[in-house]
Amino acid sequence: MASKAAQKRLTKEYINMQREPPPFVWAVPDEKNILIWNYLIRGPPDSPFAGGMYHGVLLFPSEYPFRPPGIKMLTPSGRFQPDKKICFSMSDFHPGSWNPAWSVATILTGLLSFMLSDEMTTGSVTSPDSHKRSLAARSHAWNLGQPRYRDAFPEYCGPTPRDLPNMGEKERGKPDDAKPAAAATPATAAPGSTSQP
Repeated sequence: MASKAAQKRLTKEYINMQREPPPFVWAVPDEKNILIWNYLIRGPPDSPFAGGMYHGVLLFPSEYPFRPPGIKMLTPSGRFQPDKKICFSMSDFHPGSWNPAWSVATILTGLLSFMLSDEMTTGSVTSPDSHKRSLAARSHAWNLGQPRYRDAFPEYCGPTPRDLPNMGEKERGKPDDAKPAAAATPATAAPGSTSQP
């Protein structure tokens, strides 16, 4: 059960993630337990993970933000062992290096950076780039076969993976900005952009 401090902090972080998601990552708390978050990492276009959609979980202790989370990636990636805790500086393997100022966004940005490196640690594997590209191409189909993924991310369960809210491209505009931008340049609105949540 989450402490009051953890509940308050994670609620605030969820709001911040909705407002300003970092590039290539997205996360949502479990509806029944705010200490469990499902995340998605989209492989950056200039990497062997390009086009891949990687699902994982952050397992926060009740003492968060004073103790770090456990981190797992569930989707096969060629970089991490599926469903095994990953050891890196922002995980529960290293409580001594944990900084309470770090957030869900910071953790996932750090995990993406670590994923793009070749550093070996507990939970990591080595594989050729060709294998990583092959897994990236099959990642969406693999995710769709997982009930946990479908429950956490129903909006990403279509026949093709939809972009995460921020893919590292130019800012697409926030809901508050939509009316002035649309009035100024109606022809430049992205198809279907008004139907996005």
